[in-house]
Amino acid sequence: MSIAQGGLFSFVFLQVLLVFAKEDSQSNGFCWACEKANFRCSMARTPESALECFLEKHHDLVIIDHRHSRHFDAEALFNVWVLTCVLLLRPDREEASVMPLINAGFNRRYVENANVMACYNELLQLEHGEVRAQFKLRAGNAIFTALEQSQEAIEIMSEDQVIQYVNPAYESIMGYQQGELIGKEIIEVPKSEKNKPDLLETINSCIRKGKEWQGIYYAKKKNGDSIQQNVKITPVIGQGGKGSLDVRSTTSRGSDGDSQRRHSSMARIHSMTIEAPITKVINIINAAQESSPMPVAEALDRVLEILRTTELYSPQLGTKDEDPHTNDLVGGLMTDGLRRLSGNEYIFSTKQPHHIPSHLTTPLSLNDIPPRIAQTMENEDSWDFDIFNLEAATMKRPLTYLGLKIFSRFGVCEFLNCPEATLRSWLQVIEANYHSSNSYHNSSHAADVLHATAYFLCKERVKQSLDPIDEVAALIAATVHDVDHPGRTNSFLCNAGSELAILYNDTAVLESHHAALAFQITTRDDKCNIFKNIERNEYRTLRQAIIDMVLATEMTKHFEHVNKFVNSINKPLAESVKSILTSPENRILVKRMLIKCADISNPCRPQELCIEWAGRISEEYFAQTDEEKRQALPVVMPVFDRNTCSIPKSQISFIDYFITDMFDAWDAFADLPNLMQHLDNNFKYWKGLDEKKLHSLRPPPE
Repeated sequence: MSIAQGGLFSFVFLQVLLVFAKEDSQSNGFCWACEKANFRCSMARTPESALECFLEKHHDLVIIDHRHSRHFDAEALFNVWVLTCVLLLRPDREEASVMPLINAGFNRRYVENANVMACYNELLQLEHGEVRAQFKLRAGNAIFTALEQSQEAIEIMSEDQVIQYVNPAYESIMGYQQGELIGKEIIEVPKSEKNKPDLLETINSCIRKGKEWQGIYYAKKKNGDSIQQNVKITPVIGQGGKGSLDVRSTTSRGSDGDSQRRHSSMARIHSMTIEAPITKVINIINAAQESSPMPVAEALDRVLEILRTTELYSPQLGTKDEDPHTNDLVGGLMTDGLRRLSGNEYIFSTKQPHHIPSHLTTPLSLNDIPPRIAQTMENEDSWDFDIFNLEAATMKRPLTYLGLKIFSRFGVCEFLNCPEATLRSWLQVIEANYHSSNSYHNSSHAADVLHATAYFLCKERVKQSLDPIDEVAALIAATVHDVDHPGRTNSFLCNAGSELAILYNDTAVLESHHAALAFQITTRDDKCNIFKNIERNEYRTLRQAIIDMVLATEMTKHFEHVNKFVNSINKPLAESVKSILTSPENRILVKRMLIKCADISNPCRPQELCIEWAGRISEEYFAQTDEEKRQALPVVMPVFDRNTCSIPKSQISFIDYFITDMFDAWDAFADLPNLMQHLDNNFKYWKGLDEKKLHSLRPPPE
């Protein structure tokens, strides 16, 4: 990262130097005007003190009193200053020409007027005119320095495709010197034959429309070698509508150990708890690249590209841990059930979607939310927001209220071009299709996941990665991700031969049902069809993103999603490859990781919330085990027997296997120190209970 220090924002605290030989109404007028404009003002009485003061603070604006020239020579005094300078004159003194003032470096002259508003207006005109112009020039120098120091190869050309500038990184990578390129048309520079024939026409067509182009481009170095580059070409419109092109390559300059050093927070990633063979292969290749010559490193880059975009990430689950809690959790959450051989199959039938209950049919207005409920949502943008307070205040209908507020905050209605009444009806019917009888998978869990999703979307790195349509998709996916959840796992439904398991071929049964039902509910009635007014292609894109995110919450591919995120996003970011953030493939990985972390973020919540959620999920698993025994079904997670289960052990296993690595990676990306602190505190809490051989949620009262 290159940081160029300039003065772009200095105008917020403008520094003004008043050079007045003596105090009078005019000097006081400027002092009061500076105070009114929130400028920082210094006063000097002699040439010596003026020079000393300026050299100490380097003021942005200097006003010199020239009404009594016998005190000092204003023109000689100005020679040490280079920014905006004003000469103060008497009303009866008119200069024959302003050229001597301009030659001396003065920007303006101000005829004596002690009125505070006149002084104030003069200062504002100077700030918004000459001073800000100076800041832009100063910033321009800083930007040029940043270009010179950038590790990315940068090439700037005119609208006529004449090369105007290349930075040192470009020279280093391509082997050319600036003098060999500047002033030449781009067609004069040799091209690689590896590019597709129509690639240049595609790029030119994109640029002519004023759009940015990004993709893989093969450039030919001076020595004749071809080099693959991830290139971004941005059209820049200048004054008078003229355009220029900024071509940036993400090929990094320098291959020494320092420039390739990983971020310290990546240390865990090389030893993930459950590691797929492909992850080990990528780690070996990454290590080999650091000491390889450039041609070999480039070839390995192409190998990594292939490996990162194929389905080779499924982890191998061995007998790594003999802890029955861990084995039950992994087996119960990451398999699709053990088919029973008897014909006595339990039928878990699919139900028709619920209609909105009669007491919910009157739409609420965001402005009409009862004060008690509004008060519980005041800090909904904080991670420590208590969803259980909202659950109680809304009589187990938190999703509608929280959804109204969060969707309003993100401008979802404006994006979808749908009335607020339609959004309210949609939230109500979605919430009506969550089962309040479930101890865990109910609308409070959906509201909690929506809250976490909104929190993550506000993180700077996430905002850099996603477009508005991604944000809307994420909020909708979080809202519907468990709709009509029966309070039983996929393994249970497969073992029971439920209609849903048959419909979806025992594959991602619940997640497929949640996504399909959400769109059925939404599109069957115009009153709640939030997609009714968006353009067809945009709807297809949005629908695909929502489905993909809901399916990502299925746990059988947990380690695949985490490994892909780490290898395709975290590691390149640790090596300062910033362009990977906005590629379509990686935006999908970010969205998947975002909803996965939001879905199972309970161990990263404040301790009281974490304990409450642990009790609720345990109760749901206990109920499943009870039913499996009643129906003579295979018991998917035998350890979740309400008479013998140790809740602390189950939480420790869940954190160890599923949470720690995933949130380490997500924290490295999104910067979430508060979540990691909660996770550490909660893990220690469960460890403490387990060490005391306690099986309960809390220690016994003193």
